[in-house]
Amino acid sequence: MIRTLDDFLMNWKHESESTLKILNTLTDESLNQKVYEEGRTLGTLAWHIVVTIDEMVGKTGLQFKATSHDAPKPTTAKEMAVAYRESSDEMVRAIKEQWSDDTLLEEKDMYGQTWTVANILHVLTSHQTHHRGQITVLMRQAGLVVPGMYGPSKEEWLAFSGEAPE
Repeated sequence: MIRTLDDFLMNWKHESESTLKILNTLTDESLNQKVYEEGRTLGTLAWHIVVTIDEMVGKTGLQFKATSHDAPKPTTAKEMAVAYRESSDEMVRAIKEQWSDDTLLEEKDMYGQTWTVANILHVLTSHQTHHRGQITVLMRQAGLVVPGMYGPSKEEWLAFSGEAPE
C-alpha cells in the first residue's frame, strides 16, 4: 500500500531497477520472440512498459518529460532500455519536486473511473511487474538468461552454489 511518497519511491527504485535489468538483457534478435503467432512480441511488451509511464502517470497532471505513450517502437533493445531509464528518472524527479503526500489522495479520471493518485502508482507498478513476467517467459524461449528480481534466478543460483533449488 502506498501511504507516502517515500513508500512509492522506495518500491519504485527496486521495481525500476528490476525492469532495467530485464531490458538491458534483451537483444535486438530477441525482440521478435512470441509465445504464439497472434501474440505480442517481446519487443512490443517491453515497449508497452516504457510508454505506460507517460500514459498512466501523465493522467495525474504531473509535469515531466517521458517517452510519449504513442511514440513509435524503436528497433533496438538498447533504445528501449534508455527510453525507460530516462522516463522513469524524469517521473521520479518530478514527483519529488511537484508532489506531497497529500497528492496521493487526489482523485483522477482513469479509463472512465475515479482513482486516487496512490492507486494509479500502485497499478503502474503492478502492471509493469505483470508484463515483466510475460517478458521473462519470452526471454527463456529466446535463449536469454533471466536476471533475478526478487531473488536469484536459476542461473544466478547455479553460479552462486552450483545447484538451483527445485
